[in-house]
Amino acid sequence: MARTEWSPRERIVYSAAQLIRTQGVSATGLREIVAHAKAPRGSLQHYFPGGKDQLVREALAWSSRFAAGRIAYFMSTLEPPTPSGLFAAMVDQWRQEFTTRGFARGCPLVAAVTDTAAASDDLREVASSCFRDWQSPLREALTTMGVRAARADSLALLMLSALEGAIVIARAHRDVAPLDSVATELAPLLEGAVA
Repeated sequence: MARTEWSPRERIVYSAAQLIRTQGVSATGLREIVAHAKAPRGSLQHYFPGGKDQLVREALAWSSRFAAGRIAYFMSTLEPPTPSGLFAAMVDQWRQEFTTRGFARGCPLVAAVTDTAAASDDLREVASSCFRDWQSPLREALTTMGVRAARADSLALLMLSALEGAIVIARAHRDVAPLDSVATELAPLLEGAVA
């Protein structure tokens, strides 16, 4: 469904995720989210009676579902699918983001953890769950490519950690080189994990 066909509620969740990507949870105001979503003012109270915390939880969950869905998409485009090819596709998505749109936007999960982990155990737990929800389809993809199940979970975690770290460093340097480095350095390790 195109964003223009989304309900006001869906647009608000999406807008919250996009704004958190650039400015974190604390700096993202509810009025700003509603304006970004082009939603009626009263819609926040209507759709999110739990306030900003509920909206942030839903925005993070949306982000996690989106990232997990990208794993399936990347797998469908690889011929043949390989662990290093999958990781390269994940990295390339961010390389394209940074080269076409600049370095302002990062991962909303990282932004939320950085911004709220010490202050909100609830949001930290939500982010933790979202990372697991992203790691799970990645682990499953690795096993379908021949990585032993006993190793697939730790490799999926390594891939996510390397990607997220490279995203943060690329944003700090305003340079995609960290993305290229992790893709290059992890490729032999990932390929060597195939049984």
